[in-house]
Amino acid sequence: MNAMSEDNITTEVNVFVFVDLTSNSKLQIILFLLFLLIYTATLLGNLGMIAIIRSSPRLHTPMYFFLSNLSFLDVCFSTVVTSKTLMNLLAEKSISLTGCALQMYFVIGLASTECFLLAAMAYDRYVAICKPLLYPSLMSPRICILLVIGSYILGLLHSLVHTVFTFRLSFCGSNKISHLYCDISALLLLSCSDTHVNELLIFYVAGLVETMTILSVLVSYAYILANIVKISSAAGKLKAFSTCTSHLTAVTIFHGAILILHFRPKSSNGSSIQEVSDKILSVFYTVIIPLLNPLIYSLRNKEVKDALNAVQRKLCMKTTPNFQ
Repeated sequence: MNAMSEDNITTEVNVFVFVDLTSNSKLQIILFLLFLLIYTATLLGNLGMIAIIRSSPRLHTPMYFFLSNLSFLDVCFSTVVTSKTLMNLLAEKSISLTGCALQMYFVIGLASTECFLLAAMAYDRYVAICKPLLYPSLMSPRICILLVIGSYILGLLHSLVHTVFTFRLSFCGSNKISHLYCDISALLLLSCSDTHVNELLIFYVAGLVETMTILSVLVSYAYILANIVKISSAAGKLKAFSTCTSHLTAVTIFHGAILILHFRPKSSNGSSIQEVSDKILSVFYTVIIPLLNPLIYSLRNKEVKDALNAVQRKLCMKTTPNFQ
C-alpha cells in the first residue's frame, strides 16, 4: 500500500503539455505566422466593429448594442485560446494546473455567454419585426443591459460548474493534452478518477444550455417567418428578412461548430483520425469563428457599410490639407 501511495504521489500531474499540431519545425513556423495573422485580423475586425458602432449615432440601437458585445466576446475568446497557441507554437508547450483551469473556465464561460447573447439577439429581431410599435418599450436600454448582464452571469455560472467538477478529479499518468486548448473532453481522458458525474454534467447541463438557446432562436424565427409571410409586397418581405440574415448565419456557424465538436458520437479508444478532426474543428471553433463574425455583419449589413464609409470620409477630410 505504501508503494502504491508513493507511486500515485510521483505520478500526480501538476503540469499539462500540449501535443504539437505538427512535428515539422518549418510547418510550425508557418502555422505560427498564419495564427498570428488570423489573430491580428480578429482583433482589428472586432475592435473596429466596436469603434464603428460607438462612433455612429445611427448604430446606437439595441441590435448594434448586442453586436458590440458579441465583438467584445470574440476578442476575449480569441485571446484566451490563440495567445496561448502562439506561445506553444514558438517554444512553451506546457500549462500549469491553475492556468489550465482558468483557460477552460473562460473558454466555456465566453462560449456559453455567446450562446445566450445570440438568443437575446434573436429575441430583439422578433420584437423589431413582429411587435414594432412595442419595440421602444420592450427593448429599452435598461432591458438590453439586463439581457447582456444575464447572458454573462448564466454563461460564467455554467462554466463554473464544469470547471469545479473537472478540477476536483485526480490527474495521473499521461499529462499530454491532444488538443488546441484545455478542453474538458481532453482533460477527462487524462483523469484517473471516475468521470461519470462530469459526463452527465456535459450531457445534461451543457446540453440544456445548448437546447434552450437554440430553441429560443428557432421559436423567435418561427414567429418572424410567420410575420414575414403576411407582408404583401416582395420588397417588404426582403427588407424584413435582410435584417435577420447576418444573425442567422452567425448562429448557424456557431451552434453548428459546438454540436459537431462536443455532441457528436466519439470512439471510446480515441483514434488518431478523431484526434486530428477534433483539432481541426477546435481551430475553426476558437480561431476562425471570431474572425468570421465581424465579416458576416459588415459584408451583409448596409447600415454598417454606410457607417464605415462615413468614418472613412471623416478620416479623409481630416488628412486632406486645406489650401484656402
